[in-house]
Amino acid sequence: MSQAQPQPGKELHGSTQRKDDKYLTFTLDNEDYGIGLLKVREIIGIMTITPLPHTPPYVKGVINLRGRIIPVVDLRRKFGLEPAGYTRRTCIIVVEVKSLSGALQIGVVVDFVSEVLPIQGADIDPPPSFGSSVDTRFIQGIGKAKGGVKILLDIDRVLAGDEACFIEEAAA
Repeated sequence: MSQAQPQPGKELHGSTQRKDDKYLTFTLDNEDYGIGLLKVREIIGIMTITPLPHTPPYVKGVINLRGRIIPVVDLRRKFGLEPAGYTRRTCIIVVEVKSLSGALQIGVVVDFVSEVLPIQGADIDPPPSFGSSVDTRFIQGIGKAKGGVKILLDIDRVLAGDEACFIEEAAA
C-alpha cells in the first residue's frame, strides 16, 4: 500500500507561511486577526512592561521573560487603533520574526487570544485592493472560517521597517 505524499501548501503573497497552515487567532478592537502558528513561540498573560525612552508610541518597552529580554509592541497602537486599558484577557503573544541580524523574538499585545484555527488555502482570499492610498502589504490574506473572516497578518512585515531598529536595540 503506497502512502500519498503531502502536497506542499501555496505561499501567501511573498510570505513563507503556507496557505494550509494553522493560525492563532486573536482580537483587536472587535476585529479578528490571525498569525501563522509557526511564528508563535508562546502566549503569556499581561505583565509589567518596562518602558523605553525615545521609542515610537506603539513600542511599549521590554519584559523579562525567564531571563530573556523581549521587546513588546502594542498592536492596537501599531495599527492606529484607540488605546484600551488592559484586562484580565489581555495577553502578549511572543512571535519570532526575521530581522537584519537574524531571528528576533518580539511580544505583541492583543486584546485577547481566541483559538487555533486550521484555514485551508481554498478559504484564503488575497488582501483586498484599495488602490495606492491603503497599504495592505502586511496582510497575508483574508481567511474565511466559522462563518466570519480573519485578517491573516504577515507578522514579519507588520514589525518590519524603520521602527525595527528600535525593537532590535531594545532586545540587545
